[in-house]
Amino acid sequence: MAEKSGSSVLKSAGAMGIAVFLSRILGLVREQVFAAMFGASTATDAYQIAFRIPNLLRDLFAEGAMSAALVPTFIRVQKEEGEARGWQVATRVFGVLFATVSLISLMGILFAEPLVALYAGAFRNIPGKFELTVTMTRIMMPFFPLVALAAAFMAILNAAGKFFIPSFASALFNVVSIVTGVVLAGIFEHPIEGMAWGVVAGGFIQALIQWPVLLRVGYRPQWSLPLESPAFRDPALVRMMGLMIPGTVGLAATQINILVNSIFATSVGEGAVSWLNYSFRLMQFPIGVFGVSLASATLPAFSRHWSAREPEQAVEVLRKSIRRVFAVNFPASAGLAFLGVPILSLIFEHGRFTPVDTLNTARALSAYSIGLTAYSVVKVLVPVCYAMGETRIAVISSFFSVGVNLLANYLLVGSLGFTGLALGTSLTALLNASLLWFWVGRRLRDRGIRVPGGDLLRSALKCLGAALIMGWGVWALDRFFIAPAHPSNPAWFRAVRVAVGVSVGVGMYVGISILTGIEETLELLELFKRRWSRGKR
Repeated sequence: MAEKSGSSVLKSAGAMGIAVFLSRILGLVREQVFAAMFGASTATDAYQIAFRIPNLLRDLFAEGAMSAALVPTFIRVQKEEGEARGWQVATRVFGVLFATVSLISLMGILFAEPLVALYAGAFRNIPGKFELTVTMTRIMMPFFPLVALAAAFMAILNAAGKFFIPSFASALFNVVSIVTGVVLAGIFEHPIEGMAWGVVAGGFIQALIQWPVLLRVGYRPQWSLPLESPAFRDPALVRMMGLMIPGTVGLAATQINILVNSIFATSVGEGAVSWLNYSFRLMQFPIGVFGVSLASATLPAFSRHWSAREPEQAVEVLRKSIRRVFAVNFPASAGLAFLGVPILSLIFEHGRFTPVDTLNTARALSAYSIGLTAYSVVKVLVPVCYAMGETRIAVISSFFSVGVNLLANYLLVGSLGFTGLALGTSLTALLNASLLWFWVGRRLRDRGIRVPGGDLLRSALKCLGAALIMGWGVWALDRFFIAPAHPSNPAWFRAVRVAVGVSVGVGMYVGISILTGIEETLELLELFKRRWSRGKR
């Protein structure tokens, strides 16, 4: 049974991974357009801060805590009270969520100026920069309720076993935001305002594309609610809020970390906000494709076993998911750290994005990559805490990490500048992942459930060792053989340089995995081969 669940999680994660891969590719295209049109400039710094405000609200109120609380609640209600009752709860969640976040969005529009002052008061020192940030914040605030509704649709569809289209919706967001932004850029005094309107259009499409899929899996809107049981008194909704509120408090700690990083970054100098953003966006590629996909696929499987009082099977699902995170994210982090300059040069070094921007972004990327695997582990463990009913674990861990992040920023920004902010973020992620695993393991042992700590430690060390060998190998190949072959570094050579480095790196890691017996790498390789064979047929 556990093996079947593990295979199901891998297939679901694979389906999501393909969709998220497309989304991340298009997200990088979107960043390429930004880099070529605006570089790392006053306009891009203003845009990044303006977009960060509704995006952080989305992370706080929608995707994180809401999704993690909604999936186990929906599954439990359908199992215990029937399918019709489950869809009634879904309707009420959609209505209450959209009304709440729309009100918050309206408040954000009205109080955009003090919000921006909180995040980026240092922008006042550059004429027009603060005002441009406020204007774009107001433009992009409607993105928040739209994407919150899209996240709720995605959570319900994941619980119903549908993964591809909800994940692909974010790819359409990128397409629509790029096309709309470029088309509208020419009609504004500040062209980057067109990109802000593109974000709103993309959020609308991201929600709309999932609606037909909801109808196909059995959802029927039930807007006429009986007076004797209004939505805000629904026991399932109350139970979900009981899970969500502590989680939102825990996520608030994460947002405090991001707020602190933003404040530090805006005071480091022009371009720092953009360099950190470009590097973080690139790091989000493997996190989104592998970390988030595995987390989203793990939660329904873990929740079903946990609700059915099958803790051993639930823990086996968790063990396999974390091992898969290790197998994929350790080599991904090594690749980004050791091949950061050629990868960033290929993707971003066009138009107004200069070689100096590439080097500075690569410095931040190397620091961020240290915490990449920890980020993905956190993505898996936090929803598991919700499914277990242990929301306090995530809250305590998040708030403890706030202090570490503040201290790390204070100690590192003076000597390392913006790179110190990225390094501090990675150290905080490592601490958060460690604390989460410690407390989850302790809760499992308290219930008499065996915790596979030794197995996971051995897996982590094997994957880390293989990744470091691969990283040093591809770095030496690029540094001493490939890069000197064409010092002028034209566009075609950049593509060849990255293709050779990545191909050799993948080959090295797979070879080391075969020699050392890293099962998850071989399992993922077999899944890829099966999908490739089906695609050819």
